[in-house]
Amino acid sequence: MVLADVLKRWQLLLGREALLSTGTDEHGMKIQQAAAMANTPPREFCDMIAGTFKNLAIEANVSYDFFIRTSSPVHAEAVEHIWHRLQDSGYIYASKHSGWYSVSDETFYPSSGVTSVVDARSGRKQKVSIETQKVVEWTEEINYHFRLSSLAPQLLEFYRANPDWIVPHARYKEVIAAVESGLEDLSISRPRHRLHWGIPVPTDSTQTIYVWLDALTNYLTNTAYPTWPPPSTSFWPADTHVIGKDILRFHAIYWPAFLLALNLPLPHRILTHAHWTMNHRKMSKSTGNAVNPFFALNRFGVDAMRFYLLHEGGIADDGDYDVRSVVERYKKGCADGLGNLAGRIRGRRLDLERAVKRSSGLNMSELPPADQAHYNLLRETPLLAAGKMKDLHPNLALKDIMNAVYETNKYLQHAAPWSISHPAQQDLPVYLSAEAVRIAGILLQPFMPGKMKELLDGLGVRTDRRGFGHAAVGGDREYGAAVVGREEHAAEGGKRRRRGVLFPPLDEGFDE
Repeated sequence: MVLADVLKRWQLLLGREALLSTGTDEHGMKIQQAAAMANTPPREFCDMIAGTFKNLAIEANVSYDFFIRTSSPVHAEAVEHIWHRLQDSGYIYASKHSGWYSVSDETFYPSSGVTSVVDARSGRKQKVSIETQKVVEWTEEINYHFRLSSLAPQLLEFYRANPDWIVPHARYKEVIAAVESGLEDLSISRPRHRLHWGIPVPTDSTQTIYVWLDALTNYLTNTAYPTWPPPSTSFWPADTHVIGKDILRFHAIYWPAFLLALNLPLPHRILTHAHWTMNHRKMSKSTGNAVNPFFALNRFGVDAMRFYLLHEGGIADDGDYDVRSVVERYKKGCADGLGNLAGRIRGRRLDLERAVKRSSGLNMSELPPADQAHYNLLRETPLLAAGKMKDLHPNLALKDIMNAVYETNKYLQHAAPWSISHPAQQDLPVYLSAEAVRIAGILLQPFMPGKMKELLDGLGVRTDRRGFGHAAVGGDREYGAAVVGREEHAAEGGKRRRRGVLFPPLDEGFDE
């Protein structure tokens, strides 16, 4: 959710219109079994879980425009419409199906996709999916199938025409290999006596629609589908799907196949992120190897956590969550990095407002070498970050921005304007350092929206001068007088921090 939110906020920073949809996939055997174990009706169980995820999005400052629940009536209408269209087009047929089924993954696997293992707890031999290591069981039933195999040539043609469709590229290659190895037709319903928590097949009340045909339709639901053409505030195709690597098959093979069969345009790109581990092992609540996100947000603050998640979270490779790493990354990047830099340029011995007025009109091509080098760095940083964001690598964009912050701290320390007795000679290093803070503050708004508002307010940057176009040296010549001074701000979670400190130490700045 945070990744998607950063991508959306970046588009807004560029001055574009952007909508973010998130929500909960609520149907299927896994949910049905979990509700039964909780001795709660599925509807009430999903109400509780959906509320938790909605609250989590709010706590993490995720600026979603839609929160879709696949148990909603409007979603069911879209799914039923799709079923009728696929059936009328000849893509659906009834047949006996047998295979290895994983309740956890909600999918069938071929014999080549399963292996035998010995359960560490019971000592019993069992079959598991090679891909996910989830338990599978042999199942035979009559259900409906989607002619997935017939769409393999079109899928391959699309992939090869769009080599940047999946990020990172290694997973694009995985999808190509999977389709080239052969696709079987997809079972898209389950007998209702076995799976009752889901959308009934509109033409057969004894069957329930397969959860992934149901769930993937959510991306269309918020576009007012099937009442098209959609309203002007709705977008299709989506610019970017943001998904975990474990559901790549469903989004990169099944979903485009459904869309091709429906004669609908495909999403422009898919960003597949890696997972978070803990102690280099997959997180699991059953083993206690997990993190409560609400606790983490309350303990460290929303922007500190967003910074850490984006900086250390993996796109290609898994990131390993560690509390000490959260504190260390915050200390280096936020407190000692940007926070320290912002505090130094507003020191008592320096006149920021004067430095901005006197230096913003200078000819930057005639600077002394050290100042020229730093000016060049500040000029290049927004373009570097924009390139990484365009390529769907916000973690790398964040590191480019923070590099400019770290280098500015070195530059300011070397220039030491506070030790210069003549005020006019202080102005250039103060100005270039202030520009670094202002530019970083603008570029970091999608990552840390709360803290960057506070930072830019403190610099006196007007709210109408916080777009990407202003993130350039000389992009604003009228800041320096604080809009919000050094008064005490309330921090996240109702806790209070030390007066005048943008990023207080996590181990000192919060009352327990």
